[in-house]
Amino acid sequence: MSRYKRVTQIGMSNEELALVKKCLKNDKSAQELLYRRYSAKMFGVCLRYAKNKMDAEDVLQDGFIRVFRYLKDFQGKGSLEGWIRRIIVNTAINYYRANLKRANQQDITDFNKDPNLNNNIIDELTINELLGYIRSLPEGYRMVFNLYIMDGYSHKEIAERLGVSESTSKTQLLRARRALKEKIIKQNEYIVQS
Repeated sequence: MSRYKRVTQIGMSNEELALVKKCLKNDKSAQELLYRRYSAKMFGVCLRYAKNKMDAEDVLQDGFIRVFRYLKDFQGKGSLEGWIRRIIVNTAINYYRANLKRANQQDITDFNKDPNLNNNIIDELTINELLGYIRSLPEGYRMVFNLYIMDGYSHKEIAERLGVSESTSKTQLLRARRALKEKIIKQNEYIVQS
């Protein structure tokens, strides 16, 4: 059975299958169409991981270069969009690891949550406000927060991908949550006082 028949049987639409085939033949218009179809969603993913818009654009560009380089390996397990998303997330992780020297990471196994912080404020945030808060986190916090909260990786998987211990991953997540809450509360106190 050819790979393309297998892909179609798994649930890839005929339109997506035709687009992938054209991209594999280096059809520039098909590659542009694939990019236009998925780049906006993937840029949103990049914004969550990157420190700023320029870094997000770099991750997106590098990610799509990898998408086209490895498209021949796409086996149709799951959706094409999901496969592209995994490549983009892995590209963001690689970008982070390349810049890890600047990240402030400490391995602390016991970190207490602050029960006085109010979670209801989060319900009032817009997506752009929340993205801004996430982007303002230090790199280590931001990476772990996105991998764990947004993309559903376990601490073990995060540790393996980032080359840190599981306790460092847990600590980074706890600190990210605290930092986000403090930023949100501080901003809302400022708004209330104005």
